[in-house]
Amino acid sequence: MAAWVRHFLGCEIPVLANTADALEAMRANEDDVDANLIGEMVADDPLMTLKVLAYAATHRPARLVTDVETVTAAVVLMGISPFFGAFGVQPTVEDWLADRPDALAGLNDVLRRAHRASRFALAFAIHRQDHDAALIHEAALLHDFAEMLLWVHAPDLALTIQNAQAADPTLRSNAIQQSTLHIELFDLQQALMKAWTLPELLIRISDDRHAEHPTVQNVVLAIRLARHTAHGWDNAAIPDDVADIAQLLNLSTAATQAMLQDLDH
Repeated sequence: MAAWVRHFLGCEIPVLANTADALEAMRANEDDVDANLIGEMVADDPLMTLKVLAYAATHRPARLVTDVETVTAAVVLMGISPFFGAFGVQPTVEDWLADRPDALAGLNDVLRRAHRASRFALAFAIHRQDHDAALIHEAALLHDFAEMLLWVHAPDLALTIQNAQAADPTLRSNAIQQSTLHIELFDLQQALMKAWTLPELLIRISDDRHAEHPTVQNVVLAIRLARHTAHGWDNAAIPDDVADIAQLLNLSTAATQAMLQDLDH
């Protein structure tokens, strides 16, 4: 585990091309940019979100005693000009994996799932009137960042896992990860979040093993639903997901089903 953590801590994190382009457009008009605009720009890119939060956590002033929990808060703390100074022209995943279309496709599948999960999670949090809705959205967006980094930096291993799961859909993810990587990606992710000193609350609500807490459950159920509906709404596990979400939201099954269908269109 320590070797994997050291490896990823030293790796460059490329971002989505749309993010890199938007960052340069904002840099050219820095005087018209504020922290909210930057936060909104980064909000759909889990890799850039991770990058900004990790930078903010490891460059936090000693006087600051509370965690910086969102990208917008990180930019407010840093200031606009220092933000642009810290984040120059960004490498992109599209360039990084230009000669590996298979890996780029695998990464895009994970990114698509993250976007859908974060949308579900935010809607659940708003319905529950959870004051940490923005952080819940962030936790769902970042939930599978270790898998994203694997596609970027170890695509052959990521493909081995994907192919094994495609060949045997009953194979559990943690079992194939253990046999291929000798670790589980969940454990690597938690270790990286702690190494980057990411916000304590973000680490806590990203921990699937504490799913008895409603905030964690909010994220876990959003991720589960995004996985099971990745290829449509006919997966046999979906009725159980809907029932659990209905219980979380205190809604009927029919009302929950209607809400979910609306969110996915």
